[in-house]
Amino acid sequence: MDGLFRRVHEATRRTLLANGYRVVEVTSQACCGALHEHAGDSAGAVDLLRSNAVAFADQADHIVLNSAGCGAHLREAGTREPALRDLSSRVRDVSELLAAAGPRAGAPVPLDVAYDAPCHLEHAQKVRDQPLQMLAAIPELTVRRLPGSDHCCGSAGLYSMLHPEMARAVLDLKIEEIARAVPLPTLVLTGNPGCLMQIGAGLRAARLPVDVAHPVELLDLSYARAGFYSV
Repeated sequence: MDGLFRRVHEATRRTLLANGYRVVEVTSQACCGALHEHAGDSAGAVDLLRSNAVAFADQADHIVLNSAGCGAHLREAGTREPALRDLSSRVRDVSELLAAAGPRAGAPVPLDVAYDAPCHLEHAQKVRDQPLQMLAAIPELTVRRLPGSDHCCGSAGLYSMLHPEMARAVLDLKIEEIARAVPLPTLVLTGNPGCLMQIGAGLRAARLPVDVAHPVELLDLSYARAGFYSV
């Protein structure tokens, strides 16, 4: 996320601050280890979880994630060993905290968008309604869940690299659902970096005039237009 989607980190910070949260930087944090786990390096993944448990100890009430895969991995950490339970118990997706805060309404963003649920968010973390509740704070935004929006896009951690043909077949089904939508959405919103890249690549390959974005980016745009802050 930090390397490819730093803009999502910045949008996350701004929208949380605009809704009354205090954001604490934990500079000693490390990679969560989700990709290590996907690649079969469970020992390396646990080492990173332990490092993060130390880094985040007594730092804040919540540990906020905007990457569904990272959130799922951290939330499951407590099942590995008791020392990781405190870390797991404080993990929240950004949409959960923003939905809990209201959230504050912004300025109109008159777009038609489709929300596609990351599997690691909807199925692993059981966070289903909060992203839509967060988006409801944006006036004039039309949000739809298309058929199959809760199905995998084929990214699945490292699956798209290890099994590209099968991952592409799964992606094709997702792109077909988007292409059949009437009207065609302007954006597909999804809260996971792998999904953003996978669906974005599929849309480009299909030559569909549809872009992808993280849901918090749209709330950030609404808040900037409302004059809450400048971007």
